[in-house]
Amino acid sequence: MKPLVKRARREGLYFGWPMLLGLSAAEVTSWGILYYSFSVFLDPMRDALGWSTAELTGAYSLALLLSGLTAIPVGRWLDRHGPRLLMSLGSVAAALLVVAWSSVHNLLAFYAIWIGIGIVMATVLYEPAFYVVAQWFDRLRSRALTLLTFVGGFASVIYLPLAGWLLRSYGWREALLILAAILLVGTLPIHALLLRRHPRDLGLEPDGGLLAAGERPRAPAPSASVPQALHDPGFWWLTGSFCLVMFTAVAVTVHLIPYLIGQGYSSGFAATAAGLVGLFALPGRLIFTPLGGRIQRRYVTSLIFLLQAFSLAVLLAWQSTLGVFAFVALFGSGFGAITPARAALVVELYGPGNYGSIAGMLALWVTVARALGPFVAGVIFGLAGSYHPVFWTLLIASTLAALAALQIRSDVLPEVDAPASAPAANQQATAE
Repeated sequence: MKPLVKRARREGLYFGWPMLLGLSAAEVTSWGILYYSFSVFLDPMRDALGWSTAELTGAYSLALLLSGLTAIPVGRWLDRHGPRLLMSLGSVAAALLVVAWSSVHNLLAFYAIWIGIGIVMATVLYEPAFYVVAQWFDRLRSRALTLLTFVGGFASVIYLPLAGWLLRSYGWREALLILAAILLVGTLPIHALLLRRHPRDLGLEPDGGLLAAGERPRAPAPSASVPQALHDPGFWWLTGSFCLVMFTAVAVTVHLIPYLIGQGYSSGFAATAAGLVGLFALPGRLIFTPLGGRIQRRYVTSLIFLLQAFSLAVLLAWQSTLGVFAFVALFGSGFGAITPARAALVVELYGPGNYGSIAGMLALWVTVARALGPFVAGVIFGLAGSYHPVFWTLLIASTLAALAALQIRSDVLPEVDAPASAPAANQQATAE
């Protein structure tokens, strides 16, 4: 590690960038195997083990819910100890759990494994990675979030085809063993060797710049305590807006394929359209995340949510193949920008000092909304017998989310509500 730090200093490169690039690569592997690959193994496991789709997906849904619950203690750990040990142990535990998944024969054991995977998700997916961004970057935070989430967006593009090829070549149990090895090798060295809690641990300032011998680091950015954040009305506007938008987003992704099939499209076309949503998320992150560094992020966030509502209006009103692709482009672009916007807003509103704990509280509520979205949409469909009321309801929820986002501001740290000035940003970019 020390030679890498010294080499970065000699070359005038802020160590936060190679660390973040490595962490982004680890996120691709963690997301690809722990989150996305489940769908690849669903049918072969059902056929081999005789369990129903509902029994299998129930374990996955439980894992997602537990990842939200675990976000609170994980956030507290990050604030007190940093990410290195937590994410390293998470890498080891994740690989062992995937190995256990490969040898499962009992449904109860399968649920126990996915309970463990859900807990581990909270230690290796985006929340701890966003903590790293909050500590290591200030004026360049938008750029750092763009890099992290853009690279991370390739998880499904890489690992869904890879998992499918391994499944066809070796069978589902052997494929999972190979993925477990990839998970360990692709994440543990990065987490254990690259991660550091704060730039001052290496004699650096956030965004770059060396501390001279004996020089004191500049005063840390002002930060709110957890009680201050929870008593701030802005936190609950933030929570409400992101719960509404994630409720909508996950419901759409789950129910889009049956909606399109019900509209007369083939299952192949419906699956292709749903898959393209993830592809269009990438340019959305490139456009909207940096924009939040120039315009107040609550306005950019409201625009993202309005784009989601508009995409649903296009889907409902433009009943054609071209209309479906227009929806996919609009919805995917907005969908991709939601998660980095949430991370950026938390640190801008409440500072980096207790980012992990505050973001963990928000993540809990958002995870509950994610879990409820597909269920509530299914209930509405069952009562109405049509998907049109479902998607109109989701359109209204997205619009309300956009209106709520406009109210997001901090009464605790009002001075951090505005983006950095252009001269300061340019000066910082030159230093980089």
